[in-house]
Amino acid sequence: MRPAALGIAVLVFFVSFLVSMWVRQFARSRGMLDIPNDRSSHDVPTPRGGGLGIVVAMTLGTSLAWLAGLVDEDLAIALTGGGLLIAAIGLADDRRPMPSSVRLIVHGIAAAWAMFWLRGLPPLQFGVNIHDLGSFGYVLGIVGLVWAVNLFNFMDGIDGIAASEACFMSWAALVILGQGSGVLTSASLMLALGAASAGFLVWNWPPARIFMGDVGSGYLGFAIGVLAIASSRSQPVALPVWAVLGAIFIADTAVTLVTRVMRGERVYQAHRSHAYQVLARRWVSHRRTTIAVCVFNLLFLLPVAWIVTEYPAAAGWGTAAAILVPGVIALTLRAGRNVN
Repeated sequence: MRPAALGIAVLVFFVSFLVSMWVRQFARSRGMLDIPNDRSSHDVPTPRGGGLGIVVAMTLGTSLAWLAGLVDEDLAIALTGGGLLIAAIGLADDRRPMPSSVRLIVHGIAAAWAMFWLRGLPPLQFGVNIHDLGSFGYVLGIVGLVWAVNLFNFMDGIDGIAASEACFMSWAALVILGQGSGVLTSASLMLALGAASAGFLVWNWPPARIFMGDVGSGYLGFAIGVLAIASSRSQPVALPVWAVLGAIFIADTAVTLVTRVMRGERVYQAHRSHAYQVLARRWVSHRRTTIAVCVFNLLFLLPVAWIVTEYPAAAGWGTAAAILVPGVIALTLRAGRNVN
């Protein structure tokens, strides 16, 4: 890792930390608080919108990385332009709830912007074969980015879980994919995204002193999706690796959404029936639940991601196993059933 990239990451950490602190003070003075209700996972009115610190820090970090020649121009434009659009609709939704249709349209526009600059999905490796998806890669990429945005929105429901997941995914992907033979042009941004998330996490670690809000959670999902696609340029097996690293979020969301759809519930209606929320209530602790997710990531998902990288022929099986295990746990916890 070049010294410039490390310097940018340090700067990004402190900018995220300081902006999050300022947002906390501003929100408290203006009464912009998340008031607990029967669908909340918290008990104390808490300032929201702290994810703006991540957005500001990463926008600055991406610009500096591009100026330093660490990042390709198309990647910088894809992440900055689309990311700011995602953050804007998220910030608007934090201030006054927006219709889900409006949010999805904006998410789709931001995803299309990113896929235009990234020129679709690069050839992907499945087993021993590498496949060029052609124009279908654009459609699949847009759907994937919109899904990633909402994935982090859904999973940002207890203290520290989304920011710590972003730290883990960004830095773990950097370490694992950086060992490959290709030049990882997104490496500096992976380092920076983890640093931006860590700067905010100082304030959001249980018990949280400020919440991320949609401005931060949506941006994180989008940024991770963009970096996953960008890293696939040099590492065809990168997307399965990212899927493995995010398996807890993917499995919990999938089980919860499918269960709620089968029960005839509205998908976008606020609830607290995700597996991690159920577990937080059972343990009466956000801290224990977030730590449990971190430990699972490090002890199970990280080794599986390494295996997928070292043995690409097993990528499909490895990804399936990584998602299946937390999926079974989510089913056991009766995710999606509004269990109290």
